[in-house]
Parts: sequence; structure tokens; C-alpha cells
Amino acid sequence: MNPSERVALVTGGAKGIGRGIVQHLSNEGWKVVFSDLDDTVGKTLESAGKGLLKFVAGDVASERDVKRMLRETLSWGGRLDAVINNAGIANPETGPVEALSLKEWQRRLDVNLTGPFLVAKHAVPHLRQARGAIVNIASTRALQSEPDTEAYAATKGGIVALTHALAMSLGPEIRVNCISPGWIDTRAHQGSSEGVPPLTKEDHSQHPVGRVGVPEDIASMTDYLISPKAGFITGQNFVVDGGMVRKMIYGE
Repeated sequence: MNPSERVALVTGGAKGIGRGIVQHLSNEGWKVVFSDLDDTVGKTLESAGKGLLKFVAGDVASERDVKRMLRETLSWGGRLDAVINNAGIANPETGPVEALSLKEWQRRLDVNLTGPFLVAKHAVPHLRQARGAIVNIASTRALQSEPDTEAYAATKGGIVALTHALAMSLGPEIRVNCISPGWIDTRAHQGSSEGVPPLTKEDHSQHPVGRVGVPEDIASMTDYLISPKAGFITGQNFVVDGGMVRKMIYGE
């Protein structure tokens, strides 16, 4: 099928990695519906989409909002071929675990883990018709941690497990995979690039590939995973981090 006839839904698509995915897919000819809480940035991105982008404001933690996202996707695009569950609370630090409030913990779970479940739940009937695909965006923090990041790490680990569970439940009609990004420089993908300082040589040299990642690195992998070229791949977690999780680091 020609990409121009295919429709993708990207959550958290107005900024950061999600914005990179939205722009990449639309550049490849996909029709893309994207959701976000930032109404201003979302509408601005939509207006630059040359008719290939549709913005839907909403919170993935709200089942009512998720149902509306799907209704508007089908109304605008007529079908659904791919879902990219990208929306999430990005800041991993929540302070010492003994001071972490239940409210803060629960909000992380609601957005980062329950959100992808809800989107998948309501997208499945439409994806099944199209023999489509789901890509969940997790994090290398599902595999390694810094102190004081329990809520974030738990949700991203949950995303990896949710991915292989969905793959077993939804195959063979729907493939489900996961991407775990490492350090991705999203500062120029926040709706404005004004005042963004350059990264340092030290920032780049921490990576075995010699540079910090950019949203296009994740977008390219996403594009591959929702394409027929990845037709024999499901239930997998792809670490896209420039090799950092494989790098042994010793204190001097």
C-alpha cells in the first residue's frame, strides 16, 4: 500500500521525540494524527503539515480522551494502520523514594503506562482490520537506573513487558514492538529552537557511536517497525542509544 493511503496515530506528538516521529512519517507521505496536551504547539505543527497532519488535544490517561482520539482519527483518516505510543512524563527524577508521594507515583503510571494500554485497547479493532502495528516508546531506564527515578523506571519497564504481552495476544494480525531510546537531544523539537546551546564534545564522546542521539534516530526505527519490511518482527524491545547501555564505566 502507498504510504499516502496509510494513517498513523502518534501520542505526545507535539514536542520532543514524538514531534520527530510525526514529522518523519508525514515526510514519508503518511497521514498522521497526533495528540498532545499542548494545544498551541500542536495546532502550529498541524498548520505546517500540508494537509497530512491532524492534531487532537487530549490526555492519554483519560479513557474518554483516548476514545475521542480514535473517533477523530477514523473520521479524518478513514482507517488506522499504526499506533505509536510515545506520550509520557519525561522527567525521570522524583526525589528520594521515602518522600515520593502516592499522587506523583500514580500520575506517572497513569500517563506512562496506563495511557499506552488505553490507546492499544481502543485501537485494536481498527488495527486488526488493517493488519497494522503498534510501537511503544520506552527508555533505556527500563534496563538501568540513576537514583531517585523509581516511578519513571517502573513505568518504562512496564512498557517493555506490556509490549511482549500485547504481541502474544494480538498476533498475527497486529505486530507490537518497543523502542527504548537513550540520550536523545530533543531541545530543538520543543516547538521553538531559540536559545538552545550546543552540546559539548564530552556529551557526544560518552557514546560509542560518537554522538548524542536525535529524534530522527527514533523516528527512523519507528518507520521501519511499522513497515512491511519488519513483517517478521514482533514482541521485541529495540535499544537505540548509541551503545551506552553496553559501555562499562568504572569510577576513577
